Amino acid sequence: MRNALFATSAVLLAIAPAATAQTTVEGRVDRLEKEMRAVQRKVFPGGQPLEAEISRPATPTVAPGSPASTPIADLTARVGALESQLASVTGQVEETSFKLRQLEEAFNRYKAETDAKLAPPAVDPAAAPAATAPFTPPAGSAPAPAATRPAATKPAPAPAKPAPTPVASEERKTAVAAIERPSTGNAADDAYSYGFRLWDAKFYPEAQAQLKATVEKYGDSPIASKAQNLLGRAYLDDGKPALASVAFYENYQKRPRGDRAPDSLAYLGEALIQLKKPSDACKVYQELEQVYGETLSASLKGMMTKGRATAKCS
Repeated sequence: MRNALFATSAVLLAIAPAATAQTTVEGRVDRLEKEMRAVQRKVFPGGQPLEAEISRPATPTVAPGSPASTPIADLTARVGALESQLASVTGQVEETSFKLRQLEEAFNRYKAETDAKLAPPAVDPAAAPAATAPFTPPAGSAPAPAATRPAATKPAPAPAKPAPTPVASEERKTAVAAIERPSTGNAADDAYSYGFRLWDAKFYPEAQAQLKATVEKYGDSPIASKAQNLLGRAYLDDGKPALASVAFYENYQKRPRGDRAPDSLAYLGEALIQLKKPSDACKVYQELEQVYGETLSASLKGMMTKGRATAKCS
């Protein structure tokens, strides 16, 4: 009887550690499953679950005569390996997330700086009429009375000059009508070519209207980059640097890969110099060199070098 009780106690004592170890392992496995689900939610939010790539460790070769390990001991070793690998994966995920946040912050800073640097200059409403006055006599008559206000008889000759005005207007209409409209079958190219011919003949207001209509109608075609750039040049040649700067900036902003995007940046610098904004012009030339670099033509490089010297860029 005593021997039987002793044998039963020995069996219970042997089973107790195994049961305790099994309970511990199950708790660790539950914790591993929770941590793995947390990692999956972080790496694949709303997506496919993470497929574990953890292979079972190789079973060591047991020499003949050596005591075999218990199943609980094997399971504990495998769980320990899983915990180690999960900790490594979690660390890599956190490090990757940190790097992604840094990249996003750096990109947002760069975008904000670029937008601020290339913001179009404010157009002074008072300056626009002054710029257009020399080229449009009817509009230029407004500042004249301010300079000649003491002489009350000066405005009197104005009614006597309408006679030559219709003649000049008719002559201009005739000259504009003499500009041939191309007809090649390509409507977008023909519209741009006609605007170019008007600009080349120095009919700047007519060229501006034609080129503006071309951009509005064919804004999605490759010809839009040429038309918008030539529109800016027509404004610049007409003594309207404020309007020219807006046209050049919009062409570069909307069509950075267009045929005339580099030209628009180069002429934008020139327009800003005429507007007495040399520091802004220097920023534009810096952008021109950074974005287009070695792809610039010799003429644009020459414009950039001359403009930097005029604006006294450092």
